[in-house]
Amino acid sequence: MSRTVQVKRDAITETRVIDVPQLPLGDGEVRLGIESFSVTANNVTYAVAGDAFGYWNFFPGEGAWGVVPMWGHAVVIESQHPDIAAGERVYGYLPMAETLDVLPDGVSPGGFIDAAAHRQPMSVIYNQYSRLAADPEHDPAREGERMIFGPLFKTGFLIESFMRAETWFGAEALICTSASSKTAMALASVARDKSPHVQRIGLTSAGNVDFVRAGGFYDLVLSYDQVADLSQLPSVLVDFAGNAGLIHAVHTALGENLKYSCTVGATHVGAGFGQANGPLPGPLPGPVPVLFFAPHHAVAAIQELGPKAFGAAVAASWIRFISEAGGAVTVDQRSGLEAAAEAFVATAEGKADPAIGIVIRP
Repeated sequence: MSRTVQVKRDAITETRVIDVPQLPLGDGEVRLGIESFSVTANNVTYAVAGDAFGYWNFFPGEGAWGVVPMWGHAVVIESQHPDIAAGERVYGYLPMAETLDVLPDGVSPGGFIDAAAHRQPMSVIYNQYSRLAADPEHDPAREGERMIFGPLFKTGFLIESFMRAETWFGAEALICTSASSKTAMALASVARDKSPHVQRIGLTSAGNVDFVRAGGFYDLVLSYDQVADLSQLPSVLVDFAGNAGLIHAVHTALGENLKYSCTVGATHVGAGFGQANGPLPGPLPGPVPVLFFAPHHAVAAIQELGPKAFGAAVAASWIRFISEAGGAVTVDQRSGLEAAAEAFVATAEGKADPAIGIVIRP
């Protein structure tokens, strides 16, 4: 038996921990023992958008119950694959569980893809596993930070790359909602390095203003009730909150000065992901928000630059970012799947401290 945390798909603050039978491995299959994973607002987005983008399909649950994907480390505890030995460690997409069975394909010194049939309709980006012995991003001293920041950092990197390729749509300012989120901080860090002419403005809750300012990633930090004070500069909005009312407020405040608007995540559960939670003052002024789906942009960037050049570019920015952000967040290691469920619910309810990065050891 292997224990797994399941989440109610239509009420994600309801969880349960269940035992799931383990079947014998088939030819070529590998069983991973999950060592650790992080719980962040990114995982909440996977749950909120689970039906729309297939996130529930990676690790199937039962009926109304689903398994939320996490990013973390695992060790091979049993192998029926000739090129993968027990004891090897990997990094990648994992369930909130104790084990995961995978069917490695395209095995190279650097990693493999899980070729399990049910995962093939989804983006290949989520099906890749890095073999830590040959992983240039792996730092044994930074495993916690990689789980907490790594996937989110790549999204921020891709957003900046996309905006720069579009010459920032003529904007002079970048506005990030949910500025305390790790993806927003990553975007601000990369933008400061690669697009220093663009002013970085962070919007956050009143209680997080001091934390966001202390991080130093933004030129200006405002609370959500100060949206009307935004300067009338040509701007782009990158929304990480998924709060329809907040998006409407920013669009209204900037009017024609808002040159582009995109939505990336949903950290404000219940506030209307992609739609209004209750009546809004009127039609949304300005540009229609566009969903930024990072896997699509990653595939395009890898095809354009080549895997090696893309990896090198990400790694260079990652090293710079983690040297800045690593000290801004304290890694809090917790044990057991019950602790994982509690951390997920607290994050979904907006009760998680942005200065704490949660790492679970099942």
